[in-house]
Amino acid sequence: MTVEVLAAAAEDMRALGARLAALLRAGDLVLLSGALGSGKTTLAQGLGVGLGVRGPVTSPTFVIARVHPSTVGGPPMVHVDAYRLSGWDELEDLDLEASLDDAVTVVEWGSGLAEGLAEDRLELTIVRAEATTAEPSGADPRRVVVRGCGRRWAGVGLGVLRGRPAGV
Repeated sequence: MTVEVLAAAAEDMRALGARLAALLRAGDLVLLSGALGSGKTTLAQGLGVGLGVRGPVTSPTFVIARVHPSTVGGPPMVHVDAYRLSGWDELEDLDLEASLDDAVTVVEWGSGLAEGLAEDRLELTIVRAEATTAEPSGADPRRVVVRGCGRRWAGVGLGVLRGRPAGV
């Protein structure tokens, strides 16, 4: 199943992450792709809030991977930035398989590289609006395409990601 969600501002991207977190459980793999500055880390921040993990959730660009333990008894979030990795061997060196079953693993820049970690995964592609279509209000809207892969996501109603829960 594939769903498209619009996020007009950074707080909308964080709210999307929080809504997505409600669908996640230990063992889930989430791949985030999009251009530099598209909102991958902002979405990961919302995931961290929704999962109730210790933060702050920041880009793990220079440390490559960061583990955020749960503060609410849920799974930890393993946040990976694959931007600097040159291939599967370097990704494998991170030993993500060791924590994959027990954590929610979020990989920025994972498209074309991290799909081999799990057959069941969510792939999120974030697309920024063209400069000519940017809103006069200064908003910087994004379109997020969410695609569930594998049996884990076959019956999950991803349409709930379009709504905005109260208090988020």
